[in-house]
Amino acid sequence: MSATLVPMGVRTRAAAATAGIVASLLVVVVIVAGCAVRPGDASGAPSNEIPIGDSAQSLSVGGLARDYRIHRPGTTGQAMPLVIMLHGGYGSAAQAQRSYSWDAQADRGGFIVAYPDGVARSWNAGSCCGPAQSRNVDDVAFIGAVVADITRRGPIDPRRIYVTGMSNGAMMALRLACQTTLFAAVAPVAGTLLTGCGSAAPTSVLQIHGTADGRVPYTGGPGEAFNLDGTARVDGPPVPEVSATWRRIDGCAAPTSTVEGPVTRETAACPSGRAVELISVAGAGHQWPGAPGAPVLERTLGTDPPSDALDATATIWRFFAAHPAPV
Repeated sequence: MSATLVPMGVRTRAAAATAGIVASLLVVVVIVAGCAVRPGDASGAPSNEIPIGDSAQSLSVGGLARDYRIHRPGTTGQAMPLVIMLHGGYGSAAQAQRSYSWDAQADRGGFIVAYPDGVARSWNAGSCCGPAQSRNVDDVAFIGAVVADITRRGPIDPRRIYVTGMSNGAMMALRLACQTTLFAAVAPVAGTLLTGCGSAAPTSVLQIHGTADGRVPYTGGPGEAFNLDGTARVDGPPVPEVSATWRRIDGCAAPTSTVEGPVTRETAACPSGRAVELISVAGAGHQWPGAPGAPVLERTLGTDPPSDALDATATIWRFFAAHPAPV
C-alpha cells in the first residue's frame, strides 16, 4: 500500500492538480498544530496529574516515540469518564481536536478526551491503512499505553472508558473493540471492520455511516482510492453486516428501527445493559455529521460536506454516557 495518502473523506476530482494543494494544506496544518497546544492550568494538581486544560503528552511504545493530546475540563475531585478520539487517515490529533467539537462536549459532560497521533497520519486497523499498516505498527499496544498513562495520572472511572474515531480511526476503534477489553463502548464514524473479531468480548457499539459514502461504501466492497496513485482502497463488509456481527458477539435481541427524515436508527438491546446501534444517514458521504463545513476546501478538493442531519459528537456522547461497563 502506498504511503502517500489523501485525507479520508477527500474525493479527488483531478489527482495531479490537487497533489500540490494537499501538500500546501499539510504545511498549514503542521504550523497550526505547532501553535495550538496550551500547557493547561495545573494549579492545585499533583505534578503527575493530567493538567486542567489542554496539554501534549509523549510515550515510547514498541521502540517508537508516540504522542497524544489531551483536554481535561475544570471538574476536579471525582473520577471522570475518558474518551479516546482517533483521527482519520492523513488527519492528526490537532486536526481531530479542532474539527469534531469534543473539547466543548467534554466541558459540558465532565469527561477527559484524548487525541492520539497515528504514525505518518495513519492507523494499522488490520488490512488498512497506509504507512502504519504497511510497517505493521502495533497501534493496539499504543492506544492501550495511552489509556494506561491517563488512568495512572487520572482521575478516571475505569467503567467509563470509550473510543471513537473517523474513517481510518473508526476502523482502528473497531479493531480495539475486537482485540482488547479496555472500552465499555466504541463508536466508529464512516469506518468498517477490517480485522478478525472471533475472540471479541461483548462491547456496546454505535456505528454512524452515510449511505452515499464513496470511500467506505455502506454496501461493502472496494471503495474509491484514498491516495493519489489509486492503490489504497478499503474493501470491507457491508456496514449493516458489521452491526450484525456485534449483535451476535453481544447476544442481543432483534433490532428495532426508527426513521426521522434522513436518519435511520437500528437499535438492539443486549444483556448486561449493553446495546448495539447503527445510525444510517441517507445521502451523506464520507464525513463526520455535524462537523463545521469548509466550503472552499470542499470545492477545491472535492471533499464531502458534513451532513447537518445529525450531531455525531453529541449523539456519541449520549450513547457512551448511557453505557458504562457492567459491574
